[in-house]
Amino acid sequence: MITTITGNNSFLVARKLNELSVKFAQKYGDLSVEKLDGEDSEIGRINESLQNLPFLMARKLVILRDPSKNKQFAENIEQIISSIPDTTETVIVESKIDKRQNYFKTLKAKTEFSELNDLDQYVLSDWLMKYVAQNGGKVSPAAIKYLVERAGTSQELLFNEINKLIAYKPEVTEQAIDLLTERSPQNTVFDLLDAAFSADGKKVLALYDDQRRQRVEPLAIMAMITWQLHIIATIKTAGKRSVDEIAREAKLNPFVVRKSYSVAHKLSLAEIKNLVSRALKLDISLKSQSIDPDEALKHFLLSIGEGITS
Repeated sequence: MITTITGNNSFLVARKLNELSVKFAQKYGDLSVEKLDGEDSEIGRINESLQNLPFLMARKLVILRDPSKNKQFAENIEQIISSIPDTTETVIVESKIDKRQNYFKTLKAKTEFSELNDLDQYVLSDWLMKYVAQNGGKVSPAAIKYLVERAGTSQELLFNEINKLIAYKPEVTEQAIDLLTERSPQNTVFDLLDAAFSADGKKVLALYDDQRRQRVEPLAIMAMITWQLHIIATIKTAGKRSVDEIAREAKLNPFVVRKSYSVAHKLSLAEIKNLVSRALKLDISLKSQSIDPDEALKHFLLSIGEGITS
């Protein structure tokens, strides 16, 4: 059997891969599992692992991580998978895959294909609620919503955070969340832009200084501002499409789109274009000129509200 696992949810991808490999090793032994990095392995080495019969074992499992980065593998995928003997089970793990290419179409058609992407906020919240209950904890829907909004929608990060919270105290509260978790930089930058659009200069400076105290570099803040503006522009130009349609077509998390939806519709397309243009110029200046990045970014953020409200 040949299995393909892909998607941007690293937590679910890792869990499925671990489940398959552990189950196989328990049945056939640890030496029956072989792992190869597609980018670092020569095509001859990959073919040898796939086509050779298992030694002193009934079956073997070959796990290939990102084999598409090997050009010869990707170009000859149909021939390669058709030559794999029945005694070899194969798992192909692709962190990113181009759906326009024949490589994707072949894997989709001829392997057991799983695409594991980030969960929607509501599905994620439901998963967290069930996980807490299964592990002897107690939490309210409001506290879970607060945790997701504070920490972000990375399932792997939330898994680690919720385990930490349950270990601290079985009843997970907003106070414990504030005490034990850090607000994600992406969510803070969303609040930063929201304060800038509202011309709340005091809040802008407080949020910016908080990021710097957490050692988030100016260029990293600039990158997140650019990403937020990209999302806002995507929503604005999406016409009458729903949040879910925008998220699906733009390959964004619905939670991220939903948070930016109201902001996007408060701005005109001309205002968004102007902001994107100014952000581009600032980004170039930060990377090519000897300017104070903190002062430049603060000036940019404070000027947003002046331009929008005037």
